[in-house]
Amino acid sequence: MKPDAAKNVKHTPLTPEDDIKFMKKALKQAEHALKLGEVPIGCVIVYDKKVIGRGYNKRNTKKTALAHAEITAIAGACKKLGDWRLDGCTMYVTLEPCQMCSGAIVQSRVDRVVIGAANPKAGCAGSILNLLKVPQFNHQVEITNAVCAEESTEILQRFFKDLRIRNKESN
Repeated sequence: MKPDAAKNVKHTPLTPEDDIKFMKKALKQAEHALKLGEVPIGCVIVYDKKVIGRGYNKRNTKKTALAHAEITAIAGACKKLGDWRLDGCTMYVTLEPCQMCSGAIVQSRVDRVVIGAANPKAGCAGSILNLLKVPQFNHQVEITNAVCAEESTEILQRFFKDLRIRNKESN
């Protein structure tokens, strides 16, 4: 797309059924992370009912704290749209974003974030604090919580249960 193309497209509103459909795509991304032995977090970014960015956690694989699912998906979506602004986009992420990802979401101007599971230890979209709704920032993000929450929680629980077993066996 050309840089200004995003501003000229009429957006089709997303339905609750669309939210489930796209969260299932984010869960498929989380499965990719699981196969690598990474914490299974997946993300897709949707524009005009089409996935334009995908990502999954690769922090250990890439040996960088920056390889979060959301950051990878934002980079792909920006490349696809040819702009750093993701106006009109909805992000679907299986786990509530951390402070780094929440900041990147605000900076990239994503309109809406749909979250699978809450993140009580590091979530910055409402659990610990809410960086997506700080009124002093020049952009706030709409949030929809608990879409496919059971599936999002289950994949994380499965990963950490298996990790505890592996750690116990290696000691």
